[in-house]
Amino acid sequence: MALVKSEHRYARIASTKVNRILPIIRGREVGDSLDLLKTLPNRAARMVEAVVQTAAANAAEAGVRNVEKLKIAEAVANCGPMYKRIRPGARGMAHVEKHRTSHIRVKIDVPEL
Repeated sequence: MALVKSEHRYARIASTKVNRILPIIRGREVGDSLDLLKTLPNRAARMVEAVVQTAAANAAEAGVRNVEKLKIAEAVANCGPMYKRIRPGARGMAHVEKHRTSHIRVKIDVPEL
């Protein structure tokens, strides 16, 4: 079996927020996972939904039929770089704000091409 992947790198959301969503879709069919993601109210669900749609489009471009019936083999969100900004704090101190990013990766299992 071959894997078709899609990745959203440097997504401006923490990977912990995305990792709450990913176990829901891991191992499911593409059509079912897209339906589930549309019903979730999280911002992370919109990002994961876009990555799943892109992976399905990549599989269709490779010549696979019935993309909706394919299974999601892997769904992972890893930490990306942090944007660090300094804000003034009490008594003249500086406080660092860490804006976290993540790399969202989805792989779909397709039959041999």
